[in-house]
This record gives sequence, C-alpha cells and structure tokens, in this order.
Amino acid sequence: MSLNVLVQMDPIDRINIAGDSTFALLLEAQRRGHRLSYTTPDRVSLHGTDVVAAVDPLTVRDQKGDHFTLGERQRVNLRSFDAVLLRQDPPFDLAYITSTHFLERIHPDTLVINDPASVRNAPEKLFVMDFAELMPPTLISRDRDEINAFRETHGAVVMKPLHGHGGAAVFRVLRQDLNFGSLFDMFAVTFREPWVIQRFLPEVKHGDKRIILIDGEFAGAVNRVPAADDLRSNMVRGGGAQATDLSAREREICARLGPELRKRGLIFVGIDVIDGYLTEINVTSPTGIRAIARLGGPDIAARFWDTIEAKRR
Repeated sequence: MSLNVLVQMDPIDRINIAGDSTFALLLEAQRRGHRLSYTTPDRVSLHGTDVVAAVDPLTVRDQKGDHFTLGERQRVNLRSFDAVLLRQDPPFDLAYITSTHFLERIHPDTLVINDPASVRNAPEKLFVMDFAELMPPTLISRDRDEINAFRETHGAVVMKPLHGHGGAAVFRVLRQDLNFGSLFDMFAVTFREPWVIQRFLPEVKHGDKRIILIDGEFAGAVNRVPAADDLRSNMVRGGGAQATDLSAREREICARLGPELRKRGLIFVGIDVIDGYLTEINVTSPTGIRAIARLGGPDIAARFWDTIEAKRR
C-alpha cells in the first residue's frame, strides 16, 4: 500500500544522517513507495478548525551532504495525510506542547506517531515515575532540604534538568561535595521546573542500554558506553555504540511497559536501562535505530512501517 506521509521535524538540512533515526524512517518509507512531505513546527497553523501547514514534497537519499531534495511548497490541510510523524527533538517546552495540541485535532483520523496527547502527557523523566519499582531511587524536586536528605540517604547522585535532553547539564554529586552549593544555585537560576535527582549507578561505566520498542514490543537495542572522562553515555556526547542482547531483567522491563505504551498510542519509544534499572522513557523523538542496524541488529525502520501500514489498513 502507498501512504501519504508528512514528517514534522527539525530543519532537515541540519541533521546528521549517519545517526538520525528520523532519516532512517524516511529512507524506508520512500523505499516502500510512500509519498513523503516535510514541514517544521513553525509552519503549522490552526485556522479555525483546520490544521494547515506549508509543506514541501520530499525525496531523501543516504548521501552525506546531499541527502534530500524539496519540491514546490504548498499549503495543505493535514487531514489529507494518512500519517504524520511527530519527530522534532526536544526541548519539551511550550512550543512543543502547543504542537501536540494542534496535531491532536487530526488524530486518529490521520495517524500521528506518537499520539500527540500521550506525548504531551508523558514527559520522559516524569512518565517513567509510573514505574518507580523498576527504577533506581529517584527524587523530582527543587527543594534544597529534600535534595540534601535524599543525598544523605543514597550517597552519590546524578542531578539533571527535568526537561533536559541529549545529556545536557547532567552532573554527578557526591554525598559531601563542595560543588553542590554552586550547582544548586546554577540550577535554581537556569531551570524553573523541578530537577531529577537519582541514585548514581556506578555500572554506567559499562553502558547505558537504549532499547527500542515498536507498539509496545521489543524491536532492538544498543549499548552506549561513556567516554573514559565523561559520565554521559549519549552518542551525541561521545558515547560509543556496542552490539548487545537483552538480559532477563530487561525483557521483564519491556513486558511491564508494553501494555501501557500500546494503550497510550506510543508506537515508537526508546527506553534507557542501566544495570537493570529503568531510567527514562523517551517518547518525543527517540534515536538509536541507525546504530542498531550498523552493528548488525534488526531493521527497526522496516518493523516500524510494517506496524504503521497494518494500522492504516
């Protein structure tokens, strides 16, 4: 079957195609004969009851420096598409939230992936707290006394912004740490929302596993190992990618999450697991599928489109 597909993403000329999961999805869609169009969030408007956008017909190719061609721009009602890929990266701010309100108006008649209401209601470091029994001890707060009490109980902790992304502003803080006062002040000035404080897991040095689930089912995984001089394993921060299999505990985590992800219409999800502990559930624009394929893992892009085509039938 041929689908009419719109991707709403960050500027396509700025992406790194070697690691970009959205680009992998677009390549596979084009290979299957789906018609592709492209827009950015700033070009989407709510006009009365209609959600419209300035869109460009899109052709993609896996060639660095020459990876796309855009056709003549048109103003299109988004209800004319079979599917819309909601794939812009965080920050998860008011602009992002507004975008979910727009797209919610066309879903599910036009299938939006992921379900925009569920994306809005499942911020990645908050939604995961629904599964606290699978996580390391975690506190979400900006109250200094509460944070100090948590540090006293758990020793070394990781401190990061609640709506941060890509490993930005992630710090390890010791139980007795002369930097904590300055770090607390910096966070208080920089971030209005609470912060995530989580017991530090020393085994992160052996990897932070990114596991991809498609429609609630395990689809593939990659182990991301931090550089020797860094806490963060994100590949955009220098983490190295390794082929991996799932442990029994990780399969248990996937089985526990799957029904809730399907219930919420969260079709393409990336979860992060360190030493058997779930740390995040990524629903906005998960990455990792090109690294998984490059390391000999499954073709997650193909599985994704198999799922979308089945839903559209």
